[in-house]
Amino acid sequence: GPSQRPIRSQTIAIHSSTATICHLKWDNLLVKGINHRKGIIPLRRNKVIQAVAVPVRPSSADSADSAEYRKQLAETYGFRQIGEPLPDNVTLKDVIDTLPRKVFEIDDVKAWTSVLISVTSYALGIFMISKAPWYLLPLAWAWTGTAITGFFVIGHDCAHKSFSKNKLLEDIVGTLAFLPLIYPYEPWRFKHDRHHAKTNMLSEDTAWHPVWEKEFETSPFLRKAIMFGYGPFRPWMSIAHWLIWHFDLNKFRPNEVKRVKISLACVFAFMAIGWPLIIYKTGIMGWIKFWLLPWLGYHFWMSTFTMVHHTAPHIPFKHSDEWNAAQAQLNGTVHCDYPRWIEVLCHDINVHIPHHVSSRIPSYNLRAAHKSIQEIWGPYLNEATWNWRLMKTIMTVCHVYDREQNYIGFDELAPNEASPITFLKRVMPDYA
Repeated sequence: GPSQRPIRSQTIAIHSSTATICHLKWDNLLVKGINHRKGIIPLRRNKVIQAVAVPVRPSSADSADSAEYRKQLAETYGFRQIGEPLPDNVTLKDVIDTLPRKVFEIDDVKAWTSVLISVTSYALGIFMISKAPWYLLPLAWAWTGTAITGFFVIGHDCAHKSFSKNKLLEDIVGTLAFLPLIYPYEPWRFKHDRHHAKTNMLSEDTAWHPVWEKEFETSPFLRKAIMFGYGPFRPWMSIAHWLIWHFDLNKFRPNEVKRVKISLACVFAFMAIGWPLIIYKTGIMGWIKFWLLPWLGYHFWMSTFTMVHHTAPHIPFKHSDEWNAAQAQLNGTVHCDYPRWIEVLCHDINVHIPHHVSSRIPSYNLRAAHKSIQEIWGPYLNEATWNWRLMKTIMTVCHVYDREQNYIGFDELAPNEASPITFLKRVMPDYA
């Protein structure tokens, strides 16, 4: 496999007309993490560039120190491992070529087994909601919301053409799988394809990305709304993304609009027929109980999964002229383990690094692909087991884009207005 290239803390002199000296230090990341853990708000920004994006072959004497830095950062941020930076000369094709061919094979039995699991678990969830006493309803909603997240994963495979060899069947199954979520299949597919093509690229990525400082400073009202959205409400921010990105025809290319309209018609038909039927049978409270609250549970996972996959203080978003596909997909995607029942109901979608290496890998082959990637590219992987410290780091640190530090926290830019963030720092658990 590739040779390991740990990062060392060092000073690099860049000769120019102004004789500028840039300091590349991992220490900045470590101090930033410690400040987060202790609730300390830095008084001023330290203009330092993180060496996470600059691979340097260290001397043997520095290797242990570099590994120790990453170990401390992993502990501070709630990670199991923070990967070494991937060398610039590694391409995405290099990574794909190391994968076994069998992980790309579509298996109809496994694909339809995932459908059976989702339909059965969702039906069980509806049954539990109908029978559970009030004090057990939150558990029933959590199960049902997780079960319908499995529907999304099935539609997700269909959109990536990894569900069936019959492409028309894929589009039909994908559309049907998304209907209970009120998600228009084609608009989501078009936007999601751009996320894969431009992962962690500033402006171009259509999923999570940092807030722009100029956007944050637009108005006091918008500033407060952004703080709540990227702070306490972040586990449900996919709802705002759903509304903004998927129903506006002006956001799509002319050759996409026809398919977008078909998907929107299907969604509106489901709402026009399905919602009145639920209300007719169970009343407004039944609609809330059987549809809305499980739907909010689904969005909790939609938001949580997505931000954990691509958001961490040490993972940079880059401009297009600096962006490297292999670094973004392999080195900039996070693998996170969740409780086994969640992994089963969500069809291993959180085994996410191989999915970003190649979106043509079916969900049921992701674990085999990840095992292969670990064997060959293991030192470069970012891995975690879901924990509160990880969530706290994302929700209280990863806010506004900064070229040198990756992220600046809201409470650093506007300390007198950052009560939503200081509240989270105070009340969120900090154990990993």
